[in-house]
Amino acid sequence: MNISRENSGELDLLIKIDIAENDYAEQVKKQLKDYQKKATVPGFRKGMAPMGLIQRIYKASIVADQVQNLLGESLYKYLDDEKLDIIGSPLANDEKTGKPDFEKDTDFTFYFDAALMPQVNIAWDKVNAKLYQIKINPKDIDRQIEEITKRYGSFETPETVGEGDFVYGKIEELDKDGNVKEGGVSTFTSFDLSTLKNADEILPLFIGKKAEEKVVFNIAKAFSAADIEKNLRMDAAAAKKFKSDVQLTISGCSHITPHEVNDELFAKVFPNEKVKDVAAFRKLLSKDMEKQYNEQADILYVNEVRKQLLDNFDATLPEAFLKRWILSRGEKDMTAETLDAEWEEKYIPSLKWEILDAALNKISSIEPTQNEIVDYIKDVLKQNDSAKDGEDNEAYEKRIEEAARSIARERQNVQQIADRVAVRKTSVLFKEQLKPEPEKVTIKDFVEIAK
Repeated sequence: MNISRENSGELDLLIKIDIAENDYAEQVKKQLKDYQKKATVPGFRKGMAPMGLIQRIYKASIVADQVQNLLGESLYKYLDDEKLDIIGSPLANDEKTGKPDFEKDTDFTFYFDAALMPQVNIAWDKVNAKLYQIKINPKDIDRQIEEITKRYGSFETPETVGEGDFVYGKIEELDKDGNVKEGGVSTFTSFDLSTLKNADEILPLFIGKKAEEKVVFNIAKAFSAADIEKNLRMDAAAAKKFKSDVQLTISGCSHITPHEVNDELFAKVFPNEKVKDVAAFRKLLSKDMEKQYNEQADILYVNEVRKQLLDNFDATLPEAFLKRWILSRGEKDMTAETLDAEWEEKYIPSLKWEILDAALNKISSIEPTQNEIVDYIKDVLKQNDSAKDGEDNEAYEKRIEEAARSIARERQNVQQIADRVAVRKTSVLFKEQLKPEPEKVTIKDFVEIAK
C-alpha cells in the first residue's frame, strides 16, 4: 500500500491511496475458506462446495469489503502519523477515483479530498474585556438569608390572599372603558406580592380576595418594567411601553412561613459544615455567594473575550471543501441553495468558533475530560449530601463517586456539565494569556452589566 498527498490549494489536499492485491489477499483467502465451510450451495452438501464456485459467488464482495476496511484504517492512520490537522472529514473524490471493478481488478487507486485546519493568529493584543470581581456586602447576605428562610419554610394555601402571599391567576389587558380588550394581553401569571411597587395603593386591592375574584389595577404602577416583562411574558421594549390597566382573575394563592434562623436551618443549608452560630452562617453564605457570582463573572468574561477574538479572526477558510463536507452530512432539508443562503450568517460564525477552539486547545486543553466532569459532579453532590449515620469517609467517598459516574453517563447531563467545565478551563487560559486586573463591583452593578 502506498499513500501520498499533494496540495490542491492553500489549505486543500488531495490524498491518493494505492492498494495492491497483496495488501488484502491473505484476509480474502481466509474469509473465502470460512465461507466454504459454512456456505449452503444447491447441489452440494454444506461445506463441500468447490473453492472455485465459492470464489465466483463471493470473492468480489469480500474483496470490496476488505478494500473498504483498509481504506478507512489507512486513511486515518496516515492523517495521524503525518500529524495533519484537518478540518471536517476527508471526502471521497469519485471523479478521480472512478468506479472500482472488484470482479476484474486486483490493484486499486482511491482519491480523497481534505482540508487543513486554518492557522489562526490569536489577537490577544486586541482584547480589552473586563473581568469583574463581585463584592458581597452585609445587605446582600441579609437578602440571601431572607430567600433561604422562605425556601426552607413551611408552605400552605390559604383561602384568602394575605400580605406577602404568592398570587397566581389569569391577567387580561383592559380598554379605556374597563372592559377586557379584544386582542389585548392575556396570559396566566404568578407573582409575589412583596414585589409590588406602590404597595400602599396596590396591596390593599389584593388582601382578602379569594379564588375566582377579580382585581383591577394599573400594571405600570404595580410592577417595574423588568417585572412586567417576566410576569406577562413580553419582550423588554414592549414591557417598557405597557401602561394599561389589567384585570387579574385569581386562581389561588400560597403562603410561606419562613424558617427560623437556627441550627436546623444551618444544617439544611450546609450539611457538611458544623455551623455553630449566625456569624459563621453568614460567613459561609458570603463565601458561597462570592463563588457563585464570580463563576457568572467568569462566564461573562469568557464570552466577551471569545467575541473579541472572533471579531478579530483573520484566518482564511477552505470554503468550497467545507460546503461539500456540510452537504455530505445529509442534514434534513439541506441543499446547496439553502447552504449558500445561510453561509455567512449561520455557518461562518460556527466554523470560526470551531477553528478558534482548535487554536486555543493547542495552547492549553480546554476540552473537559471524563474525570473532570465526574469531579465537577462530585463537588456539587457534596454540597448537598453529607455522610449518613454509620458511614465512614471511605464509604461516603465511594457512594459519591458511584453517583457522580452514574449521572455522567446521561448524555444530556454530560453536555451541560461539560460546557461548565469547558468555561472554567477556558477562563483559566484567558486569564493566563491576558492577565486582567479584576474590577470590583457590587451584585447590583454586576446584574446590570450582565444584562
